[in-house]
Amino acid sequence: MEWLAPLGQTSVAQALIRSPVLYIFANAGHILSLGILLGASVILDLRLLGVFARLPLNDTAIVLSRVAAVALGCAVATGGLLFSVRPVEYAGNTAFLIKLLLVLLGTANALAVHRSRGWQTMTQGAPVTAPLRFSALVSLFLWLGALLAGRWIGFL
Repeated sequence: MEWLAPLGQTSVAQALIRSPVLYIFANAGHILSLGILLGASVILDLRLLGVFARLPLNDTAIVLSRVAAVALGCAVATGGLLFSVRPVEYAGNTAFLIKLLLVLLGTANALAVHRSRGWQTMTQGAPVTAPLRFSALVSLFLWLGALLAGRWIGFL
């Protein structure tokens, strides 16, 4: 993992290391992004599973999936900043690697759902299909698992 060491020497990483205020803002941005991502994803997944039945399905799905996508982009960007401060240490952290895997799987699941026929027809008023419900359940486990793995990072 030593090939990652130069990342910690970049001007951005050094600025974050030297300025606790910059690091706090990056960290707060990451936590805020994760909160928005998980909030939107969990509500959307639960709606697809039949909870919150009063919410209009197609409008809710479209809005929350867009909110989650923007939040994911922000979480990845702020996470990259935080990673740059100690890249070798993080790359060797089992919890961090598990978190990355779960985020990649969660993102792949979301992309597959949005390309699926079930999603397309659901956003046009059709009922939620069984595969779409299954994908929502998988999504819940992946994103909540990524959150838990992220919290675990500091304990290893």
